[in-house]
Amino acid sequence: MAEPAVAILGARGMLGSDLVVACRDCGIGAVGFDLPEFDITDDAQVRRAIVAADAVVNCAAYTNVDRAESEPDIAHRVNGEAVGRLGELAAEAGKWVLHVSTDFVFDGKLDRPYRETDEPHPISEYGRSKLAGERLLLNSGCRACILRVQWTYGRGGVNFVRKILDRARGGGPFNVVDDQIGSPTATTAVAEAMVELIRLRPTGVFHFAAGGYASRFEVARRIVDMTGVSCVVSPCKSSDYPSPAARPLNSRFDCAKIQALLGHEIRPWQEDLKAFVRQL
Repeated sequence: MAEPAVAILGARGMLGSDLVVACRDCGIGAVGFDLPEFDITDDAQVRRAIVAADAVVNCAAYTNVDRAESEPDIAHRVNGEAVGRLGELAAEAGKWVLHVSTDFVFDGKLDRPYRETDEPHPISEYGRSKLAGERLLLNSGCRACILRVQWTYGRGGVNFVRKILDRARGGGPFNVVDDQIGSPTATTAVAEAMVELIRLRPTGVFHFAAGGYASRFEVARRIVDMTGVSCVVSPCKSSDYPSPAARPLNSRFDCAKIQALLGHEIRPWQEDLKAFVRQL
């Protein structure tokens, strides 16, 4: 039996699990690593994952945005230091690394979609930890590709779409912020794009999100309409519901760079969202 082509760290997570399926569907061998058997902060375990394949994809992360404000050391250890160490070990082994990052590396104050060349300025500990990971990886000496994604949702894990579905089924009413703008992006779509990157193995930073933009309120209203539930959803501002961690108001991505590499057009957010809601 041939050795796996790619080692996927965080393979049981919302994105990692979809990536495992996408790789196997496309004939790319994949071996998954995740908690509790695998810890990205453990050098010995990371080494074993690196030698298990000829490329490494890192979907492992500390993702609790609000809790990171009170647990910055843990967030930075997982999202920052461990990613830098992964890069160093991958450089020693001559392996290419694909690492998943986030729109939270930006402050959301720009008046246009963010390009890969725009200067990051995170406004939360989560965002700062993810930016630290990006920089440590790029400085590690390994061949690395960073894929920034945003507003992801999938069948596993906690995400905005599932929260809205639960609220709608509860009958409402409820409020949703209308001043945060971005693109709800299915993890299945992200996985498709990652398969292309695995095949091409480019280096540098890429932005990926579903086509088009909408506010959180507009997305919630669309989800409720799809369910056919009679439920009142009202707009509000982020300032009406303060949280421990600040969120970027503008999460829009310019995806022209990755679109030039992909073998398919990036689908509009409405298309994948409709399919996801129907599946549930």
